[in-house]
Amino acid sequence: MKRPLIALLLLLCLGLLTACNTIGGAGRDIESVGDEIGDAAEG
Repeated sequence: MKRPLIALLLLLCLGLLTACNTIGGAGRDIESVGDEIGDAAEG
């Protein structure tokens, strides 16, 4: 009974770590687009 529960928790943790990387990458992409828009607006 405990073994499947532990396996499920490990899979959930792995999914969360992967999501953090994805969200971090998206945040950097959005930031770079914002910087480009700001640079274009300045001149």
